[in-house]
Amino acid sequence: MSKVATRFAPSPTGPLHIGGVRTALFNWLYSKNKNGTFHLRIEDTDKERSKDEHKFQIIKSLKWIGIEHDGEEYIQSTKIDDHIKVANELLKNGNAYKCYCSSDEIEEQKKRARQKKLPYIYNRKWRDRAETDAPKDIKPVIRFKSKIEGTSILKDLVQGDVEIDNNTIEDFIILRNDGTPTYNLSATVDDHQMNMSHIIRGDDHKINTFKQMQIYIAMKWALPQFAHIPLIHTVEGKKLSKRDNASTLDDYSKIGIMPDALRNYLLRLGWSFKDKEIFTLNESIKYFNIEGIGKSPSKLDMSRILSMNEHYIKNMGEKELFDQFIEYCKLFKTEIKSNKIDKIKKSLTFLKNKAKTLEDIYTNGKYIIFDDVSFLQDDMKLIDDKAKKVISDFSNELEKVDKLSKETLEPIINKLIKINDTNFKGVGQPLRIALTGSKFGPGIYDIIISLDKEEVIKRLTDKKLS
Repeated sequence: MSKVATRFAPSPTGPLHIGGVRTALFNWLYSKNKNGTFHLRIEDTDKERSKDEHKFQIIKSLKWIGIEHDGEEYIQSTKIDDHIKVANELLKNGNAYKCYCSSDEIEEQKKRARQKKLPYIYNRKWRDRAETDAPKDIKPVIRFKSKIEGTSILKDLVQGDVEIDNNTIEDFIILRNDGTPTYNLSATVDDHQMNMSHIIRGDDHKINTFKQMQIYIAMKWALPQFAHIPLIHTVEGKKLSKRDNASTLDDYSKIGIMPDALRNYLLRLGWSFKDKEIFTLNESIKYFNIEGIGKSPSKLDMSRILSMNEHYIKNMGEKELFDQFIEYCKLFKTEIKSNKIDKIKKSLTFLKNKAKTLEDIYTNGKYIIFDDVSFLQDDMKLIDDKAKKVISDFSNELEKVDKLSKETLEPIINKLIKINDTNFKGVGQPLRIALTGSKFGPGIYDIIISLDKEEVIKRLTDKKLS
């Protein structure tokens, strides 16, 4: 058995899609599990739509989630001469032919197929005709001479044996009339030249695999092994597309989903190992196998992603969480000033309570990050005369306290509950609004202790509250 080599081959025509990330992940894990290599091939032959910015986004996204490819990126457009050479070899050995059908003729064939409600298959008009019949004014395409009789079997590592009638595969184009190669030719030649041992990709490629297998056989190349992964669907059961919300990694990083959590979620999306749910990176590599991939489509479930992220927030080391949080704020919110860093670090234990995302931690900690409190109008309506008295009384009592702690604050709160004939919420809610601008947020003791005494009094005596 040759050394395991896998690849991920995105087209840089748009941002990397979450389904693509999972395909890359499965390829990478399989290679790492087998001590093989994982390669990134950029399929940039669509010059009109391919953009460098998308290529960089793809590489950055894979790196963010922890997938590093071996060696340099393989750029498909630099290999076009090799693809054309193979097309000419196929032509020479009788496995391909020149087709002189005009675009009008092809359109007419498609129209007839539509009328009969049949899938369009090219009628093979030029398959066996002599080139002397060729019209002078038409530049030909080169078509592969697909098998007409019998059946082909794809020994799929996920789906099992898949058999189709050969006559359902048309004589597909391998070189367009402008001399450029098509996807099926380019991908096959690249996979062969890159010595790919396993092609792991979405099961929407199954028909392409049958076409590509025929090129391998015609060129007398050793076939790689194929594994077709069921696609990811939306919660409604439709195929997930680039137009869906939360379909790229950027969509997730912006709301504060962490790479380890998303990688763990994608690993479990259509793959299982016993009843284990949480996998470290090393465990993912150690346990990943093709046998664990299911045959049915998986549904992308945002609530599961959030609960996985919450698990990671709760269970990861505070230093690592703090570093990720600071980086997240820098990228998507605001750079945290140096005089606030220590306060955030000390407060992280409670700021992360019930937080499902880094954005939730940011929301909980905004009152520390910013000196100016911005009040929510609906919450300000709760600051009635009774609430104003509670705020004023608390501020006066706080002046007498030397050290902020739960032990020094609890007696004051209890005293105010009694004096104002109210309950804990009746005291805590006005104070929380005064100090953070919102009735929601961390516990009142945590809020007060995380701000120094001078800052608390300053906020409680804010003119907007009087």
